[in-house]
Amino acid sequence: MVEQTDLLVIAPHADDSEFGIAGTVAKMTRQGKKVVYLICTNGDKGTSDLNLDPHELIQIRAREQREAAAVLGVAEVVFLGYADQGLEDTAEFRKEIVRQIRIFQPHTVATTDPYRKYLQHRDHRICGQVVLDAIYPFSRDHLSFPDLLEQGFQPHRVKEVLTWGTDEPNYWMDISDSFEIKIEALRKHVSQVGKRDNVQFYNFLKERARQAGLAKGFALAEEFHRLEILR
Repeated sequence: MVEQTDLLVIAPHADDSEFGIAGTVAKMTRQGKKVVYLICTNGDKGTSDLNLDPHELIQIRAREQREAAAVLGVAEVVFLGYADQGLEDTAEFRKEIVRQIRIFQPHTVATTDPYRKYLQHRDHRICGQVVLDAIYPFSRDHLSFPDLLEQGFQPHRVKEVLTWGTDEPNYWMDISDSFEIKIEALRKHVSQVGKRDNVQFYNFLKERARQAGLAKGFALAEEFHRLEILR
């Protein structure tokens, strides 16, 4: 079944999408566009609480992600359930990303930038690289993972890629009218941001958005590296 999605956001962890692209997501859903989230890991290591059981944390983070997505108007959230800090560039992982791309048939895919210099969470780097490889050429070519074709997952050509957390931004989205929704969604991730001082956290994110907007004269922006796929 073809889903025809405007934007498929593929993130390594719950909350990465909110930090990276939530303002853009909110703008798109307000315009009636369909956005889907694909979360690759279960987030079972995302805590400093020595008394919190990892199995409980998995449930907490999934609930928080669904609540954040609801704030933004995201149509669906899919969890792949790989272990936190456990993403690897394997044929299995690449095949699963290809499957999801073929299911949702997105015009645009957004993910983490794998080419960010120096320190970066390894899951972010691996996620971004595998997603880019899955987009081109694996999801496009019918002989890539031929068993997927036999199962009815038709090849799909993604038209555009946006990567966040990039060192080389070349595309900016004005989120002046959706920044507050981004913050509201981020605050649903209580296990991750709930202990931060609310004013300090808000000011940090607003300053980051202000700095991003300087390149295009926007009051507040999210920045990406954009790739247009022509073949």
